[in-house]
Amino acid sequence: MTLSHTFKVGNLRCRLLHAGRQMLDGGAMFGVVPKPLWERRITPDSRNRIPLALRCLLVEHDAGPILVDTGIGNKEKTKFLDIYGVENSGKAGPTQLEDALAEVGIEPGDIALVINTHLHFDHCGGNTYIDEEGKEGKEGKEIRLAFPNASYVVQRGELEFAQNTNERTAASYLAPNHQPIAEAGKWRLVDGGVDVLPGIRLIPTPGHVPYHQSVLISDSGETACYLGDLVPTSAHVPLPWIMGYDLEPLVTLETKRTLLSRAEAEDWMLVFEHDPEVALGRVRRDEKGYVCVSEAA
Repeated sequence: MTLSHTFKVGNLRCRLLHAGRQMLDGGAMFGVVPKPLWERRITPDSRNRIPLALRCLLVEHDAGPILVDTGIGNKEKTKFLDIYGVENSGKAGPTQLEDALAEVGIEPGDIALVINTHLHFDHCGGNTYIDEEGKEGKEGKEIRLAFPNASYVVQRGELEFAQNTNERTAASYLAPNHQPIAEAGKWRLVDGGVDVLPGIRLIPTPGHVPYHQSVLISDSGETACYLGDLVPTSAHVPLPWIMGYDLEPLVTLETKRTLLSRAEAEDWMLVFEHDPEVALGRVRRDEKGYVCVSEAA
C-alpha cells in the first residue's frame, strides 16, 4: 500500500501522508443531517460507524520539512482502539505516519515544524509516542516527543482550552498528546492569523472548537488549504452539513461560509483530512450551494 501521494502548490512539493484510519459514528459526524442523506455519501458499518482517513500533510519547505497534524499515534489501549475503530495504531511497531514519512525518505528527527490544527486526539496523538524500549515510569512506558527537533505550533487559546477540559471536552483532549511538549518547552504558540514561514499561513477557523485553525500553503499564485475539522470530508462541503461533534455549530456555519467563498473566488485546492476517498478538491457553486469537485491525488 502506498502511504503517500504528491501534489504541488507552485514550486512547493506537498505530500499527503496516510496515518491509518478510524471509525466514528455517522450520526455524530453529520449532526442534524438525516441518515438517509448522509449514508448515500459514506456507508456505515453494523455499529453505525463510518470510515475516516487520518491524512496528514508534509510540506517540503526551504526551512525544512513541515508536518501538519499527526494522526492518533501509538499510545492508546485496546478498548479505545476498538471504540474508535483505529487501524494500525503502531502498538507493535512504528505508526503508519512514521512509515509514510520513511517512504518519502524523511526521518522523525528531520521534521522542522509540526503544526496542529487543534489538539483532539486524532489530530495530535502522533505528537508523542510511547518508548517501548525506555524505562518504566509511574504510569507505564515513558512518553517521548515523536519529532524531537521540531517546534510544535498551535493557537495559544487552543492549548489553554486543551489544558482546562470539562465533561463535554475531556474525552477528546488527552494530556499525553500535548503536555510533554509543554514540559519540554517545545510549543510555539500563536495568536490568530499568522505567517509561520514564507508561504505557510495559519488562519483561525473556529466552530469545531473555539481555537481551531486551518493552514494555507501558497506559492507562485497558487494556494492549498488544509481544512482540518472545519470541513472534515468532501461530503461536509454544503454549508449546513456540520458535525455533531462541533462545540459551536453556528460559528462553524459562518466560518465555512467565509472560507468557502474565498476558496471558490481564489480557486484554492482543498485538502480533506478525514475523507476516506477524496483527498483533494475545489469548490464550485451551483443552484443549491457549494459542491466539491474532486481532484486526483
